[in-house]
Amino acid sequence: MGLAFVFAIATSGCSLESFRTEAAQVPELVTSVLSGPATFNYALSQESPNIFTYTYEGLVTSNPITGDVEPALAESWEISEDKLKIEFLLRPNLKWSDGQPLTVDDVVFTYNDIYLNEDIPTDTRDALRIGESGAFPNIRKLDDRRVEFTVPEPFAPFLQATGTPILPAHILRETVEKKDSAGKPIFNSTWSVETAPEKIIVNGPYKLANYTIDQRVIYRRNPYYWRYQTSGASDGNIERIVWQIVESADASLLQFRSGGLDSVGVTPEQFSLLKREEEEGNFEILEGGPAPGTNFVFFNLNTGKRKGRPLVDPVKSKWFNNVAFRQAVAYAVNRQKMLTNTFLGLGKTQNSPVSVQSPFYLTPEEGLKTYDYDPEKAKQLLTGAGFQYKGNELYDSDGNRVQFVLKTNSGNATREALGAQIKQDLAGIGMQVDFAPLAFGTLVDQLSSSLEWECVLLGLTGGTEPHFGKNVWDPDGGLHMFNQAADGVEGRVVNDWEQEIGQLYIQGARELDEAKRKEIYSKTQQISQEQLPLIYLINPLSLNAVRNKFTGIQYSALGGAFWNIHDISAENPAERAEITE
Repeated sequence: MGLAFVFAIATSGCSLESFRTEAAQVPELVTSVLSGPATFNYALSQESPNIFTYTYEGLVTSNPITGDVEPALAESWEISEDKLKIEFLLRPNLKWSDGQPLTVDDVVFTYNDIYLNEDIPTDTRDALRIGESGAFPNIRKLDDRRVEFTVPEPFAPFLQATGTPILPAHILRETVEKKDSAGKPIFNSTWSVETAPEKIIVNGPYKLANYTIDQRVIYRRNPYYWRYQTSGASDGNIERIVWQIVESADASLLQFRSGGLDSVGVTPEQFSLLKREEEEGNFEILEGGPAPGTNFVFFNLNTGKRKGRPLVDPVKSKWFNNVAFRQAVAYAVNRQKMLTNTFLGLGKTQNSPVSVQSPFYLTPEEGLKTYDYDPEKAKQLLTGAGFQYKGNELYDSDGNRVQFVLKTNSGNATREALGAQIKQDLAGIGMQVDFAPLAFGTLVDQLSSSLEWECVLLGLTGGTEPHFGKNVWDPDGGLHMFNQAADGVEGRVVNDWEQEIGQLYIQGARELDEAKRKEIYSKTQQISQEQLPLIYLINPLSLNAVRNKFTGIQYSALGGAFWNIHDISAENPAERAEITE
């Protein structure tokens, strides 16, 4: 979270005073993001943050405080005794942001024509695959308000999966039916970030009002949102949300401290400073326990070729695909030092892909393998695998110096600090690491498209249901980044352990008994910690500083400060004008 608000305004050619004068006319929330949206098309999105939390809803939603599944676009549902059918009843008089009716036709279109359409490259489809065959739910219209979902076998995440956003058939149907020169739906290039915001039709609490590339995203309250149309369904008054697009977490902090932001994520190194300023700055630091996401370092295990050229230098690919090499890296990274120096003790070491809030999370006390700092053990693993030392430098058995490039997204001070330490730690076992932060969009393109990278430090969001991380662990999943399937790649090999984890995720979704599901997902965590396709680092505390101007906030590590934005109110802007202008 980055660049100070006053600087962003200065470079845009308008004054801070004029912008804030306009902003002070309505209750608003101003916050920041490190990079702008990659797409306005939910089905094609892989990045976080994105616009969709504010702009879309599904049939149901999950309450991040209680963990309960709650009604959203559907006011109720009935599940059959055999657990193979769910019949939803939509709320009456639902509308899109352009005032057009939202009906069961939109639900059927969204699933059948978009999410289940093999010609549309959406990660959502991975979460909807069921059983060994990868079959999909059957979705059919019963009448204008009732829709039925049927699955071929028990599917534990069935209800939660229907929280996927519903998209507008009256706008997007033509883009799905019309093909481009390659025979693919033009939907795949629809609603890019170059699309005029007023053309993005939504059903959530806010709609896009303006997007200025590399500067800001502005949302306006959607007057047709069902909660705003239903008496007693909403108590919030926030009319406008502004995301300032900033270049670094340090600049975002400066902007918050100068009054330009209403909320900022708090990194451990910022905590002490902000804690001292809480009363004078009229804000409070909210803490929600461990953050649900993960951060990790990982190697490119793809042994395939594209146009006859290896994606990874075969010499390095041999290292990366050696589990002893990966385990040595895990032992060589001093995570306790990371926790002390970078996170200032505000967190704990991380060992699992499953969020700590999940009932399926496996702890080290329950038998999960961990990698405490032990550089001597790392060296023993390496020499046992045929590597050799010449002085303090590590070479493979063929005499090649062990050297590779570690990448992460620039502007994220925490990741840059972690990357610098990893470089130093691995130098301690003779590896030469060239650390190269780069723009987030460029990094994502390399991971998902070109596949020409060696080692990356990154993170993923989390949640309580492991199945929704299936696209990471399914060998053909859209976020199976460490061995990504992609067009034009030949000779890719999927390891037996990758296949096993993929199969376990199928079994876990099929099993309805919670205790048995825990056993299945425990095994996936044990395998991932043994094989280390992702080497986990630190699980920080979830911290956010929020101005005291807001009421109705229910802070949650899973949902953040503004998950219930429809019930959050800001003070009268007239009372705030003297402060902000």
